[in-house]
Amino acid sequence: MFTKKTEKGAGSTTMANPAASPAPLKPASPAPVGAPAPTVGAAKPAAAVGSGASVPSIFAGDISITGNIVSAGEIQIDGKVEGDIKCTSLIIGENADVSGGVVAEDVVVRGKVNGSIRGMRVTLEATSEVEGDVYHKTLAIEQGAFFEGKSRRQEDPISSAPNTAGKPATAAAPRPKTS
Repeated sequence: MFTKKTEKGAGSTTMANPAASPAPLKPASPAPVGAPAPTVGAAKPAAAVGSGASVPSIFAGDISITGNIVSAGEIQIDGKVEGDIKCTSLIIGENADVSGGVVAEDVVVRGKVNGSIRGMRVTLEATSEVEGDVYHKTLAIEQGAFFEGKSRRQEDPISSAPNTAGKPATAAAPRPKTS
């Protein structure tokens, strides 16, 4: 859209394209103390730490973890995990290898899982290899996926999960000998 702009004193009229040359910004009044700083030119403010929005935690292909993983957000595994995983949303990448139980609202499996999967929405993609039981509210299995185990539909498979994720593995202490 074009707007008509008149220069003072010259008596001439020029046409300006606001998309080509943005209008000058008016000085803003100072924000109250503690208020977030305004963002100029952004349709939506960027997510801030602690605002509820989060970026996924990505475990790259060269990472190997022995132990349990617990997160309140989204996790993407591309490496090897020997332990249980509990989070809100989980993506197991094509080259990932997980040995342990998985508990998440949304689970997408593209790689290997040797253990049980519990999720409200579970998707086994064509490249997945799952050996273990799947407890789900909804389950999608793509053609070509390998699945060896039982599928059990439950209204709330997450709340019925054993609470092992997040507890460190402990070894039994040797008992003293008694004579």
